[in-house]
Amino acid sequence: MDTLLKRTHYCGELRSSDIGKRVTVDGWVSKTRSLGAGLIFSDIRDRSGIVQVVFGDGTPAETVAKAASLRSEYSVGVTGTVRERESKNDKLPTGDIEIVAEELSLYSESDTPPIYIRDDDNVSGELRLKYRYLDLRKPMMQNMLAVRSKLYHVVRNFFYENGFIEVETPVLAKPTPEGARDYLVPSRVNPGKFYALPQSPQQFKQLLMIAGTDRYFQIAKCYRDEDLRADRQPEFTQIDLEMSYVDQDDILAVQEAFLKRLFKEMRGIDIQTPLRRLSWDEAMNTYGSDKPDLRFGFELHDLAPLVKDCSFPVFRDALEKGGKVMGIDIKGYSDKFSRKDVDKLTDSVKVFGAKGLVWIRVEEDGIRSSVSKFFSEDELRAIAGEFGAEKNDLILIVASEKKETVWSSLGFLRRDIAGKLGLLDPNRFELLWVVDFPMFEWSDEEGRFMAMHHPFTSPKKEHIHYLDTDELDKVYADAYDIVINGYEAGGGSIRIHDSALQKKIFEVLRLSEDDIRNRFGFFIDAFKYGAPPHGGLAYGLDRLCMLMLGTDDIRQVIAFPKNQNAQCVMSDAPTTVQKKDLDLLSIAVKEAE
Repeated sequence: MDTLLKRTHYCGELRSSDIGKRVTVDGWVSKTRSLGAGLIFSDIRDRSGIVQVVFGDGTPAETVAKAASLRSEYSVGVTGTVRERESKNDKLPTGDIEIVAEELSLYSESDTPPIYIRDDDNVSGELRLKYRYLDLRKPMMQNMLAVRSKLYHVVRNFFYENGFIEVETPVLAKPTPEGARDYLVPSRVNPGKFYALPQSPQQFKQLLMIAGTDRYFQIAKCYRDEDLRADRQPEFTQIDLEMSYVDQDDILAVQEAFLKRLFKEMRGIDIQTPLRRLSWDEAMNTYGSDKPDLRFGFELHDLAPLVKDCSFPVFRDALEKGGKVMGIDIKGYSDKFSRKDVDKLTDSVKVFGAKGLVWIRVEEDGIRSSVSKFFSEDELRAIAGEFGAEKNDLILIVASEKKETVWSSLGFLRRDIAGKLGLLDPNRFELLWVVDFPMFEWSDEEGRFMAMHHPFTSPKKEHIHYLDTDELDKVYADAYDIVINGYEAGGGSIRIHDSALQKKIFEVLRLSEDDIRNRFGFFIDAFKYGAPPHGGLAYGLDRLCMLMLGTDDIRQVIAFPKNQNAQCVMSDAPTTVQKKDLDLLSIAVKEAE
């Protein structure tokens, strides 16, 4: 092994101001080119970038000979003198200079990599994950790690400066009801018993408020055993925080100051505060989503007043059963969608339970619709008028006896179509608060109401009386989400601090006294000793990082992520374990059917 050359500069830092300096760089060979006559050019790369190294004029013969053996991804060190390049490369920050090599140390050789170490390497995502340690050498991935590190720095600086105390909470805790599935950890010293990895530090941060911490934050690892998607992983990172003696306005004011700081330091963007606030009802009825993307239009319109007496049975039946008929107007883009394209859109909303999609086109010579035989031209023009529709507009309508079907179908369509039309500019940011969420949501699977957020969320004072009625759908909560470009970037609520009200919520959720005592006994006991009014919020740090980098794949902002099957294909986790290890844990494995 050659001697280590002590680095004086990172490769990507060198500039014209360094001409004449004797420098040492360490890194990997990105590529090498031999021009014959003892002249070799090598690009050396480290996390900061690439610099060109010349082995030739001014390089000792033995160093040139050693350089002839260099191949891609060899790990090397080079000492030499910086000089101006004759043929400059304006695509590189170091493109005005090069290093004339004097010494070369070959630290280790490399086999031919299974993936190219460059940003435009168009290989499968699975192969990138399998060789993640090579994938991370790519400039874009090194930039991701640097951006994520800076994000941690901004977070800690802001919350330290604003009186928050960073506290670590346990990773091994009790299983929690009313949420996603827990990852369970068996206890060897307590046979037959299990810890759960935390879905969030919810109970512990509330206990910290009872303990007098007053302002807590933590960059916390969290775990949820749920189906994965592009913006979800089984283990993820939260910016978790809680505050005492505050109301919703207090919390949102602090968070808007944080977001203003975050966007300024990370993206150089001045966001305007206070941020817009929409109630959950307004968000659903206007955008079909509780995380609306405001970078484009296509708002939902309620068509019930116009079609409640129509002859079209789909519309009439939906309204008679208490449902909705709503639509969106794709303004100025009708010519971008053929009949075949509209058929594909129709198929896409069937996933959400919609039985079909009605379309109306406003054209130069009139108005056409998929339901023209049920409506006169004047009636179709009246519907188009509700949207202020003009020539080349395409109106899409969904009807269902379930309002959730209408919302989710049109909410999906407006963002999906905006994406197809190139309207989702990753460099434009629209932020808003969605507030006043329903306290409960009905679960057909459980046959009861479940907590929409978690059972410690405080109901709005004016709705508490509904807890003693059958109208639980009328109970709204002091809950709030921060939404950025159609992503829920964070969410939180004012918490219940009154033990009697907390007990009432548990009863509404049909938790027995034994359930309450077994699952929350220590938590309930703590509220007997002067719990302060408190509330908090948790940001998805991975999602914030996604937004800062303009990607929609969460795996691109995590160093070692899992695939869609929650597997680490690099390390082959999860895997089987030996029977003797299971016996120590008092566990028997049942064969999968």
